[in-house]
Amino acid sequence: MTVADDVTLSVAPDEAASLRRIVWSSVIGTAVEWYDFLIYGTATALVFNKVFFAAGNPTLATIAAFGTYAVGFLARPLGAAIFGHYGDRVGRKAMLAITIMVMGIGTFLIGLLPTYQQIGIAAPLLLIGLRFLQGIGLGGEWGGAVLMVVENCPTHRRGLLGSMVQVGNPIGNLAAIGMFALVASLPESDFMAYGWRIPFLISILLVGVGLYIRLNMEETAAFRQVQAKKDVASMPLVEIFRHHRRPFFTAVGLKISEIAYASIGGVFVMSYATANLGLSRTVVLNGAFAASLVALLAIPLFGWLSDLVGRKTMFYASCLFSALFAFPLFWLLNTRDPAVVICTIVVAITFGQMVMFGIGAPWYSELFSARLRYSGASLGFQVGAALSGGLTPLIAASLMAWSGGATWPVSLLLIACAAITATATTFAPEMANKELT
Repeated sequence: MTVADDVTLSVAPDEAASLRRIVWSSVIGTAVEWYDFLIYGTATALVFNKVFFAAGNPTLATIAAFGTYAVGFLARPLGAAIFGHYGDRVGRKAMLAITIMVMGIGTFLIGLLPTYQQIGIAAPLLLIGLRFLQGIGLGGEWGGAVLMVVENCPTHRRGLLGSMVQVGNPIGNLAAIGMFALVASLPESDFMAYGWRIPFLISILLVGVGLYIRLNMEETAAFRQVQAKKDVASMPLVEIFRHHRRPFFTAVGLKISEIAYASIGGVFVMSYATANLGLSRTVVLNGAFAASLVALLAIPLFGWLSDLVGRKTMFYASCLFSALFAFPLFWLLNTRDPAVVICTIVVAITFGQMVMFGIGAPWYSELFSARLRYSGASLGFQVGAALSGGLTPLIAASLMAWSGGATWPVSLLLIACAAITATATTFAPEMANKELT
């Protein structure tokens, strides 16, 4: 019995079959989107500082590359605002079909970009533009995919099944890492010349699969009810900022620590381990690969636990881990022992990111009513991701440059992010096993 099959214990067979289709359709479609978004992070750490920026100071090139990585996160709130608005007015399904095309086109075109040596400053400028397009797509994607499940599942299974959508992230990450692991086995000259482009170019095939799946999904019952009652919000974002500021800012705060650990453990560590510690690309890619494998089971487990003990308890536990592990994270990496490095990456991502990442999907959605849910959950999630996730690798690289290569400022940054999320958790209402409005 799979996790999705568990719904047969609480709903009629026909409803259970429909819900299984919804869950797996959302997981597969989201995996395609995350693949597109995450291959950029891997390429940023391993390639872009050498391909799209002038040769010279490697530290400045790395900071600049992480700056383009941040652009995707900064664009995500705009995507959330645009697609959230129409998702609350027109419906969830139509927006999901558009977002996957936006993301796929941006990713494919990155694979075709000329390098800095070929066209000069135009290369990083085009890269920034396409990364921005990726951010727009993912910013609109996440909320719709989550709501397709959350608005259709039983109340007492919302933590479990809502978290299942987030399994698309490790699936996409495994695909991205697997592709880069294959092309990284090429000779260095071939990898830098054309090998890194292959993961971006094959994205167009995955988008075709994801689009087919999206077009065969049905609109959620919750949105159809809003339409039937003629209660569709004319300006969802205006209503949120006028009357629902507290849940919005709570959602932003809940995202801060999780995405900081994701950015440090999944992106910045790749650059730090290869450039500062002299470890091979294979070691850090294996660490990220192992973390994603663990996440396939950990995410639904954490979601299931949140239905039993509550969302707040799980978030508090993850915040505590995040603060306590901030310094040991780098102490363990500095051993340069491949096995220790791999285990450190797995532990950091599993307990620093995946606890809150999995549970956050249903919890952000539960903070808002159906007529404002797409806009509220999406924008809260994406603003938090932009503030912390997009800027964290850039800030971390800058702090290390400022401190002469010391990592203690980065550890303090992670502790501060954990404190912010713990505060937001205190103000957030417990929504486990409560009916949606």
